[in-house]
Amino acid sequence: MHLALIVVHVIACFAIIGIVLLQAGKGADIGSAFGGAGSQAVFGSMGTPTVLGKITGAIALIFTITSFSLALLGGERGGSVVREAAPPPAGAPAPGAATPGAPAAPASPVGPR
Repeated sequence: MHLALIVVHVIACFAIIGIVLLQAGKGADIGSAFGGAGSQAVFGSMGTPTVLGKITGAIALIFTITSFSLALLGGERGGSVVREAAPPPAGAPAPGAATPGAPAAPASPVGPR
């Protein structure tokens, strides 16, 4: 399942690249860059959607769905990259524990009142 999703995702990546490169740019005229009369059409209405535009939308939807799916599936596999401290050896006392033969810590310096 995971491998099949990765294969579909990679195919969708290459398909998006190919389809977008096949499309013509909206402001491709050199006159639109310098304020020509055709520059108003750059931000104007979209017009009728072309077949290439519909295919691009469908592949983009597939790409988005596979991206989210891979992110959700990959989250289950993730672990911390921070290394945890190694546990102390079996014969060593735990930190803060009293060692045998060591003097006890003195009591509070304030005496009874």
